[in-house]
Amino acid sequence: MAHWAIACPTFAIIPLHLRLLFWTCPANCDYVCQHIITDRRLARYPPMLEPIVQYHGKWPFYRFLGIQEPFSVLFSLFNFLAHQNGLAKIQESIPADYPLRKYYVAFSYMGLASWVFSMIFHTRDFNLTEKLDYFAAGASVLFGLYYTPIRIFRLDQKRPPIKQTLLRLWSLTCIFLYIAHVSYLTLWSWDYTYNMAANVAAGVVQNVMWSAFSVRSYQRLKKPWAAWPGLIVAWIVLAMSLELLDFPPFWGAIDAHSLWHLGTVGPTIWWYNFLVKDAQQDLAGERLKA
Repeated sequence: MAHWAIACPTFAIIPLHLRLLFWTCPANCDYVCQHIITDRRLARYPPMLEPIVQYHGKWPFYRFLGIQEPFSVLFSLFNFLAHQNGLAKIQESIPADYPLRKYYVAFSYMGLASWVFSMIFHTRDFNLTEKLDYFAAGASVLFGLYYTPIRIFRLDQKRPPIKQTLLRLWSLTCIFLYIAHVSYLTLWSWDYTYNMAANVAAGVVQNVMWSAFSVRSYQRLKKPWAAWPGLIVAWIVLAMSLELLDFPPFWGAIDAHSLWHLGTVGPTIWWYNFLVKDAQQDLAGERLKA
C-alpha cells in the first residue's frame, strides 16, 4: 500500500469519474489493496476458512463508476421510488381534508429523505454521509412510531378534547426523543449498538401495535385488506433478520445489508395500498353516519 501511495502522488492519475465522487489517492490505494489481498486469500491453497475479511468494518465490495456499494444504492433507489409512488397514491386517492392525510404525506417525505441519504451514504462512505444516513433513518422510523397511535387511537379527532391534549403531549414526546437520540450520538458517543437498539425498539413497538390493530380490524370488517398490516409486519420482520446476518458479499457486490434494502421495497408498496384502503373505508363509514 505504501508503494501505491508513492506511485500515486497527485489526482492526475485518478479518473475523472472517481474524482467527482471524492476518491483520493489514499482512498483509491486502500480500495485497490483490499482487492489485491482478497484475491490472494481466495487463491490460496489449501483454502482459508475465512478468505474474505472486512476492512475498516466493511466488506470489500467492487465499486461501479466510483460507487462503493452499487447494489445498496440500487435497492435504496427502489425504496425511494416505492415511497414516491406511494405519495402519489395518497395525494390522488385521499381527499385533502381527510385529517390523517397530512400524517401519511409526512411519512412519505420522511421515507423519501431517508432513502436519498441512504443512496448518498452507500455511494461514498464518509463521516458526514454516515451521520446523515443514520439520522434520516432514525427520523423515518420514529415518525412511523409517531403516527401509529395517531391512526390507531384516532388522536387526530377533536372529540373528545382529551385526544387533542394527548396528541400534543405525544408530539412533544417524539420531538424530545429524536433530539435526545441525535444529541447522544453527536455529543456523547457514536454508538452503533445503541443506534441499532433504538431503531429496533421503535420498530418493534409500532409493529406490535399494527399487528394488534390488524387482528381487530379483520375481525370487525371481515375484509382481506384489513389483515394486511399484520402480514406486512411479518414480511418486514423476515427481511430485518437479514440485518442480523453478516456474510461476505456474493460476487463482491451483494451482502446481507443490501438484501435488507431489497426486502423492504415490497412491504412499502403494499403499505401505501393499505393506507389508501383504510382511509377509503373510514371515509365511507363517515358518510354512512352522516
